[in-house]
Amino acid sequence: MDHSTHDHEGRPHGTATWGTAVKATLHCLTGCAIGEILGMVIGTALEWGNVPTMALAIGLAFLFGYSFTLFAVLRAGLGLGAAIRVALAADTVSITVMELVDNAIIALTPGAMDAHLADGLFWSALLGGFVVAFLITTPVNKWMIGRGKGHAVVHAHH
Repeated sequence: MDHSTHDHEGRPHGTATWGTAVKATLHCLTGCAIGEILGMVIGTALEWGNVPTMALAIGLAFLFGYSFTLFAVLRAGLGLGAAIRVALAADTVSITVMELVDNAIIALTPGAMDAHLADGLFWSALLGGFVVAFLITTPVNKWMIGRGKGHAVVHAHH
């Protein structure tokens, strides 16, 4: 089967399912959440300001988000250069949307930017941001996969 014109379940592009989009978004969310939480915990524990803490969290979200895809396609036999290109193509839009939404929720939640690790507000804003980001990013991923973009690029290498 020619994977370049079909999704990972064998359907032609344009027929992406919600299930496929949910799986792709959960994959992205996992990497983003690990990086985001780690960055927020590090920045908050070190008593950094809001801007450096968010910059670290966003940077780590991209790093972990890309690394999940990178390692998967490297295991599938791609060389490092090709694997990096696939990870960038597969995840950039998804991670960007997720990070924009998640960080906007945190920034717009009164008091969340000044909350500490022991505060329920810190965790509720962070986790609530992930939920909203997931709900907004899933249709974006469905649209992209249906056009052979985003995570559809990864499935050609499975």
